[in-house]
Amino acid sequence: MLWLQTIDTALFHFINRSLGNPFFDWLMPILSGSGVPWFIPLVVAVIVIALFFGSARARLCALLVTLVIAIGDPLIINTIKHAVGRPRPCMALNEVVERLGCTTSGSMPSAHSANWFAMTTVLFLFYRRSWRFMLPMALGVGFSRIYCGVHYPSDVLAGALLGTGYALAFTWGIEYAWQQLGKRWFPAWHARMPSLLSTPERRSAAGLNFMDAQSRPQTGAPGPDASPSFAGKEPQPPRVTPAGVEWLRLSYLLIGVLLIARWAYLASGHIGLSEDEAYQWLWSKHLALSYYSKPLGIALLQYAGTHLWGDTAFGVRFCSPLCAALLGLLMVRFMAREVSPQAAFWLLLIVTATPLLDVGAILMTIDPPLVLFWSAAMVIGWRAVQPDGQTRHWLLAGLLLGVGFLFKYTAMLQIICWAIYFAGAPAARRHLRGPGPWLALLIFLACTTPVLLWNARHHWITVYHVAGDAGMHTEWQPTLNYFFDFTAAEFGLLNPVFFIGAFVAMFGFWKLRAQNPLWLYLFCMGAPVFVGHWLFSFHSRVLPNWIAVSVLPMFCLMVAYGSQPQHRRLAGIFLKAGITLGLIGAVFLHDSDLIGRLNTPLPGEADPSHRVRGWAEAAAVVEDARAQLAANGTPAFIIADHYGLTGLFTFYSPPQSPAYVTEPLGTRLLGSDSRTARPLSEPRVYCVDADQPANQLYFWPEYDYRAHRQGQNAIYVSQINSSLLEKGWFWRWLKREPIRSLPAPDAPIPPRMAAEFARVTDLGVRDVYLKGRVFHRLHLWACYNLR
Repeated sequence: MLWLQTIDTALFHFINRSLGNPFFDWLMPILSGSGVPWFIPLVVAVIVIALFFGSARARLCALLVTLVIAIGDPLIINTIKHAVGRPRPCMALNEVVERLGCTTSGSMPSAHSANWFAMTTVLFLFYRRSWRFMLPMALGVGFSRIYCGVHYPSDVLAGALLGTGYALAFTWGIEYAWQQLGKRWFPAWHARMPSLLSTPERRSAAGLNFMDAQSRPQTGAPGPDASPSFAGKEPQPPRVTPAGVEWLRLSYLLIGVLLIARWAYLASGHIGLSEDEAYQWLWSKHLALSYYSKPLGIALLQYAGTHLWGDTAFGVRFCSPLCAALLGLLMVRFMAREVSPQAAFWLLLIVTATPLLDVGAILMTIDPPLVLFWSAAMVIGWRAVQPDGQTRHWLLAGLLLGVGFLFKYTAMLQIICWAIYFAGAPAARRHLRGPGPWLALLIFLACTTPVLLWNARHHWITVYHVAGDAGMHTEWQPTLNYFFDFTAAEFGLLNPVFFIGAFVAMFGFWKLRAQNPLWLYLFCMGAPVFVGHWLFSFHSRVLPNWIAVSVLPMFCLMVAYGSQPQHRRLAGIFLKAGITLGLIGAVFLHDSDLIGRLNTPLPGEADPSHRVRGWAEAAAVVEDARAQLAANGTPAFIIADHYGLTGLFTFYSPPQSPAYVTEPLGTRLLGSDSRTARPLSEPRVYCVDADQPANQLYFWPEYDYRAHRQGQNAIYVSQINSSLLEKGWFWRWLKREPIRSLPAPDAPIPPRMAAEFARVTDLGVRDVYLKGRVFHRLHLWACYNLR
């Protein structure tokens, strides 16, 4: 095979060096996408226009182009590139003319070539004449990669063959699935479009124009265009299906695809755990009736996920996409029954294109299960409030609301929402004379028992903590800063288009509320929570996720209001704009490295994903410092200044600490967790100790390092949370100018830590790099001889 490598290298040098000329020096970097920041936005704009304003064939073509690139590039090309590990020519050869610089990523195969040939193939299958433009472009891009010195000819050839191959396989696979399953699942749509790839002209020329044959009057004899397979037989009319069944089935299909895609995204390891996820993962190893700041629900979910898939990020987050899928099924069925199946499908797309809800379908925090059970209680509550509502409906609504409370205390706000609804709906108040609502309230109160028992044993610490989060312990100083911060955050996280649309619907429906009692019900289940937090932002800071339960009821009202005939045209424009903006934002939110293809990569500290990336590298930095401290033979451990860092460094420290060996479920739930109990095991990572409860770690005796680590050394680590980028860095980034990082501020070790150890040495600030960017900054101290 040496002779092939020799030919490959010789051809590379010929193209890269011998063919050099001023015109190619100008053109080839442009074909490679360098110096053309508008190219990718232009491609995205063309695809978006085709998706929402093109013909049915143009929409299908644009969708398949998007899917082929989105699946083929990361799953096939990048996988092969990392497996082969071939160095770039600039790293392996001498005298390479580097017209685009040199990168350390793999060389075989070329992703540019694969993507362009994949696009060319899909377009050719839909529009035969497209090759006249696309093929020269694909060849030009492939040639430019060699000319610019970033790929060998064999890399480009392999990328072209792979891109063409998986584009053909994917497109023909979709066509085959449509032929086999489309007839059964979407019979009405299949009758109008028997083939995704063939135009009516091609079907007619091939004698396969089924649509025309079926639309022709049935006389008992086949028409001249009928397929030979129908010769001598009377054509059968298409099967009649109930109205909207196709929309429902499409919704179910989309829910299944999103579930698998989200699981695959989590399994890829592109993002790591956040601080709250890692902290609550520690809870799942110390099961109890409740916790310092939250009920027990999130610990049970993480317990289930990690026992199925191990102590991995996928195991921690396994239940989050599952909650999103169950929520999707619930809301689709509800909206299809109460509004229309088509409206249910659009609601599903709206939820997918809303950043707050989309992120909630990935991260395993307390919000996804809370939103699921809040919405389930809302749906069954609507059934209970009907004239024929039965007591069993009320009992189920109370149980669902109570389970939601076991994930987050916000669930109790739905009781206030119910009170507002009964106040505004006189016809529904007759249910208050029956046992249903009161039994539901009793069941809800019964579900609060675990939290009450735990707090009764721990001096009601949760009440004090929640009041502190709400700013009840400080004097009110009127300011508009929190209000504007909250409004700006929700404007972005709820998708600007849908944020405006939801408020238009909430104000616009009021005059028409008598037309449909459902509108008032949805308003009461969402608006009071959102508006209440909005008003509370005049007093204290309100985190953006605190209103998560209000979003779905508000969006349901928006969809129901926009489905009215007089609103459909304007609502359709808003819908397309919002979904387009949201889906594009979701792509960059889930893979922020793509921003670097539009411009230069963002600084790591400003990257949208920096809170869930780089922690394994940070843990390695801290563990290296700990290992060096323990090299003299004295055991050393780690103390973090925040409980979130304690969870992250425990999860990612190599080797992982034995501190999360779980006791039997019943033993831990019912057993004592006082600070005088026997420790489970000895952790390696601790949180800075305190005399009063400051987090859940305070209640676990094994995390009292003063009781178990006397005479040992420690690495104390604190995270520098403030951004250290120069003022106006964003405008410099837009201009592609270098961005200067500011020096870390001087920070002495806390007096408590200095008093606990005989001697403390400042090890300085350590920058944590990921793909050449600083994602985190940690300040380390070496602490000797714990007193």
